Formats: sequence, structure tokens, C-alpha cells
Amino acid sequence: MTRHDRPLILSLFEMGSVVHLSPGTWTHPEDRRHGVDSLSFWRELGGILEQGRFDQLFLADVVGAYDSAEDGLRSPVSQGYQIPALDPLILLGALAESTDHLGLAATFSTTYEPPFAFARRLATLDALSEGRIAWNVVTSYLKNAAQNFGLPDQVQHDTRYEIADEFLDVVYKLLLGSWDSDAVLGDTQTRTWADPDKVRYIDHKGRHFSVRGPHLVAPSPQRLPVIFQAGSSLTGMAFAGRHAEVVFLGGNSPEAIRANVETIKSHAAASGRDPDQLRFLAAAQVIVAPTEEQAHAKAAEIDRCRSDWAALQKNGRIPGLERYPHEELVADIIRRRDPGHEILIRGWREGQRVKDLRGSAGAGGRARNGLRVVGTGAQAADALTHWAHESGLDGFNIGNQISFGTIRDFVELVVPVLQRRGLARTEYTPGQTLRERLLGAGPGPHSTHPSSRYLDPSNLKLPAAPFGARLTPA
Repeated sequence: MTRHDRPLILSLFEMGSVVHLSPGTWTHPEDRRHGVDSLSFWRELGGILEQGRFDQLFLADVVGAYDSAEDGLRSPVSQGYQIPALDPLILLGALAESTDHLGLAATFSTTYEPPFAFARRLATLDALSEGRIAWNVVTSYLKNAAQNFGLPDQVQHDTRYEIADEFLDVVYKLLLGSWDSDAVLGDTQTRTWADPDKVRYIDHKGRHFSVRGPHLVAPSPQRLPVIFQAGSSLTGMAFAGRHAEVVFLGGNSPEAIRANVETIKSHAAASGRDPDQLRFLAAAQVIVAPTEEQAHAKAAEIDRCRSDWAALQKNGRIPGLERYPHEELVADIIRRRDPGHEILIRGWREGQRVKDLRGSAGAGGRARNGLRVVGTGAQAADALTHWAHESGLDGFNIGNQISFGTIRDFVELVVPVLQRRGLARTEYTPGQTLRERLLGAGPGPHSTHPSSRYLDPSNLKLPAAPFGARLTPA
């Protein structure tokens, strides 16, 4: 499927940390990551994105440190690698006040915290932002994250998705089933703020959660904030097909991304959903300048500041693949539960071998996991358009290499080209919710999304369909 009938979704991929996915670039003389824990940093960033009519800001998150290497915390702390890290939900609250149109997506894990309190925070943000919130659902894979919540080790991969499935079911019941959309009356004559016949307990009793309810927040503009998901394992893609409205995909070629798009759409159809209601984003590193020569010089300067890939391996971001034969099946490493297997699960494909995972990022168009383009604004627009056309993507999560230089360059040099081609919005629609903007549907979830069943409160008493069998190598 090609997708030239609507603008590309433009999202900035960020994190409330000195380092997100560009380790070492905070040493660049023009970088301003030293101010990442100040409100002024985020206000300025939000202003740049709204100037470029970006659809949203997407905040990654972790709830543990990458301390699995021999030197423990030393490498991640000395590099600032995703530690320290601010709470993304609180950042969204600040950004809701300082922006008017920008969509705001936060990552939150379903594995370690109960759903009731999170549903309250999520609905509060959606109310205060007037319907601009999205939730990126993750299950967390760091051992240190598990230890921070009283567990000796990670919860097993597929069990985490089973927990996530029930967690979402509880959130759906609270946000959509506990209150009717017209429950709030504010009737001064009868002294009735809300109709008690339209507010109810959810009485959820499941394998992992027991939640009485009722939800404590009145229906927000979207009822349910937009659901993002970025799982790339087979289990994760099945989960995305069941729940996600926007999927953040990995893949280092248009062909690989298209295969993932088609797989997730097939899972969506199998779950009774309309596959055309899903949107797909991929990562993109974009470094641009007025001339190609200037862009390559800029990229070279940024690359000189980067920490080398070995440093990332050292702090456990990816397993050390050098210990395995090139022809070894990744499935065998996962099956044995070798060190690092949890990372491999996230991108595992049937028949994949160790040699398929090797290779470094390059400036010619493919990054380690996504697109990398260095050139003029027109060349960047050409590359984004080509990847979207060939892969079935709806847009891109643009990586922020240097704050704020690379995103300013993108807004000033790439966005105008896309706008002239009809591939980027030129204005925001006042009052539009994020779901309306991204999906072109109503403010609430589509009728085939599993959450919509709870708009009929009688369905609160019905058990949710079980989430599928084990899909990673046994």
C-alpha cells in the first residue's frame, strides 16, 4: 500500500535524559542537553515543533539503568546514557501548558505499577491538554527495572505481554466503561454535578489485577488517549495488532518494515479490527544543511562526538554478538536464555542468524535500525517519501541528534519541501484531538478497537478474550 493521500506523520523521538539514542553528542559545542531538566528547555523544544507543525513529541522512558556490564553503573552514569531520566508523564503536564496543538506521547510500562493510578494520571493529562495525549505501551526489559520494583530478575518476556494485555483491559474499563460520556451534568437547579446512574464500579477481577473502581476522572476529550506500541518481537507484533492505534516499527530497510507492517495488520484483522485504522512510524536520523557538502561536514562533526558502538555494547544495550558463530540461529540463543536474549527477542525473526544482526550505521541511507539521511532539505524529503512509499509507513519518529540544531534544521529545510509537496501539514486544525489528527477518525477509539466494547457498560461483566499463546522460541 502506498500512502500519498495524506501528510506524513511527523514526530520527534526524545527522552527526558541527557542521552537518548545519540550517546556522546552532548559533548558537541552547540548541544544544549545540559538544560534538559529545566522547563525552558522543553518550552523551547515545543515551540520549535509547533513552528514546524509537527504532529507530536514522543518521549521514550526506562525505569531502570543499563547496568548489566562488568562495570555496573560506571559506563551508563559516566556517559549519561538514559540516566538521569525525568518522568515523561510530568514532562507532558508541563508541555500541555506551554504548547497549544502539539500531540504529546509518553512511554509507560505495564509491568511494575498498578493500572488504577496510571489511568487517573493518563486521563488527567488528556483533560488538561484538551485531547492531545498518547500512551506508548511498553513492558520493560531491564533487569535493574525489575529489581527497582522488588523482583530479583525480569518477568519472563511473554508473561510481561500477558500482564500488559490485562493492564490495558483495566484501563479500557476505567476510561470508557466506568463513566458514560454524558454523565457530567453540572446542573445547578437540581444540585447534581454528575448523574450517579451513569457512573459505576468496574469490578475487575483478573489473574494479575483486581480493581473495584470507579474511575476518578470524568470523561476526557479522547476518552482513551491514543495507544502507541513499539514491540518488535513476534509476541509484541501480535500485541500491537490487538491494541495499538499507532505502531513504532523497527527495520533497516523498506522491505523489512513492509513485512512488519503486513504482519501487524494481519494480527489486527485476526483480532477483529479494521487494519486500515492503524498507523505506522519508523525511526529516522536526518542531518541537513543548505548544501550537501555542508550537511556531510555537519554529520561528520556530530559523529566525531558520538560514543563508539562498543561503549553501548559495554553497558548492555545490546548483547555481545562476537561470542557467537556468524551462522548461529538467533532463535537458539533466545531458547537457551543466553545473556542478552531479552534484547534479541525484541527484533527476532524466524530463520534469522547472528550475521544478520551485525553491521553498523552508515550515511548512505540505512541506520542501525531505521533511516539515516544526510543532505539537503530536498534530499531528505526525497528519502522520507521513498521509504514511506516503499514500506507502507505513515510517518517518522525523527531522532534529535543535537539539541536544538538538528530539529531546527529539519523544521527550516525539510518541512517546507514536504509542505510544498502536500506531505506535511501547513496548519493545525483548532480543537482537533490527537486521534482525529493521526487517524482521521473521531475523538474516541474506533468501533473495532477492543476498548470500544466498554462503551456498553454491560460488557464490563464479560471476560476479555485471552491474549495468545507463546510466540517466541520455546
